[in-house]
Amino acid sequence: MTSHSAFERILEPSGRADPYPLFAELRKTPVARQEDGTYVVSTYREIVELLHDPRVSSDRRNRLSTDEAPDMTPSFIGLDPPEHDRLRRLAVRHFGPPHSPGTVDGLRPACLRLTTELIDGIAGKRRADLVDEVAYPLPVAMICRLLGVPEEDEPQFHAWADQIIETLGPGEEDRAERERERQAVGLKLEGYLAGLAEDRRRQPGEDMLSGFITYRGPEGGMTPQEVVSTAVLLLIAGHETTINLIANGMLTLLRHPDQLERLRAEPGLIVPAVEELLRYEPPVQLVSSRVALADITIAGTTIPAGSPIVLALAAGSRDPAHGPDPDRFDPCRARNEHLGFGGGVHYCFGAPLARIEAQIVLAELVRRLRRPRLLADPPPYRPSPVLRGPRHLLIEYDGVDPA
Repeated sequence: MTSHSAFERILEPSGRADPYPLFAELRKTPVARQEDGTYVVSTYREIVELLHDPRVSSDRRNRLSTDEAPDMTPSFIGLDPPEHDRLRRLAVRHFGPPHSPGTVDGLRPACLRLTTELIDGIAGKRRADLVDEVAYPLPVAMICRLLGVPEEDEPQFHAWADQIIETLGPGEEDRAERERERQAVGLKLEGYLAGLAEDRRRQPGEDMLSGFITYRGPEGGMTPQEVVSTAVLLLIAGHETTINLIANGMLTLLRHPDQLERLRAEPGLIVPAVEELLRYEPPVQLVSSRVALADITIAGTTIPAGSPIVLALAAGSRDPAHGPDPDRFDPCRARNEHLGFGGGVHYCFGAPLARIEAQIVLAELVRRLRRPRLLADPPPYRPSPVLRGPRHLLIEYDGVDPA
């Protein structure tokens, strides 16, 4: 792969602050073959088509060469139907409708309470890092509470999750090394969760982990390995993406002070505003874990069986063929269909929780911070081109209104 391809430049750290001109360049070739044989798909219609195509596999075992062993037990995000469907059904049973319809909505009071505490924590100052002091602690605490991770273990768990996230991403150069790193950290996280699961097996609680362990239905239940792999997935996916959604969201609002003021005046706009943020600055920019199970012809290009596929979700959501004026941030955008949570059988499991968290946190920051302004623009970004968001978001403000 030459460093001249638009996709290669998107992967480079120098492209992190503003990858959108590069995504526009990428869209000129809707299906672009890279030198390593990866096919990058960047237009909305084609991405949606592949997200729903059963010939596109998410199972990493279909990608590994024969001398590579798969690392952790695959979670349902890394499986295809019917295995995927069985495990996802067992997981969603303890999270959402029809069996647990009130679980996510029931978290609103706890989410608001924690948000209030975090914003109160920066009230005596005039400067804050919104990532470290608000955007990170909230989703971590919420997903740990849901799953049943003790509060004192949250920092250790977050360090592991961070290390795993930084090993994700497309590109061949250091893939073997990244696989080894992910395996080492993954085993620590799996070991920790296996211990926690053992505690719940002896003494079940009201949390999701207990539900995974104790439930047996017509399809049986989760094996001990499946309990752990599902918990690993939900712990990592359940907070890393939401941190980015909140941080990217606040960054965007601070760059559009007129929209921030409008949101302060019309708090009800927070619901469409979060949908627009998911389109305009999505926390998940690329899906890099797919492989073609058969030859697939799309947009005049044939992707040969066995080829890795990258879906550039962030490029698709800003495709001018899909919606007007896509590079403008417009919280009142009509018919806002975006790829912020992916699509198809792997549509984001935690989307309902991420939406609630972002709506509550962003609404409270907008309502309570007096004259907030950025201290560094662009802010420093996290290394990952896949889960893209600010590493820090330093702001200055004139004070904090009471809750």
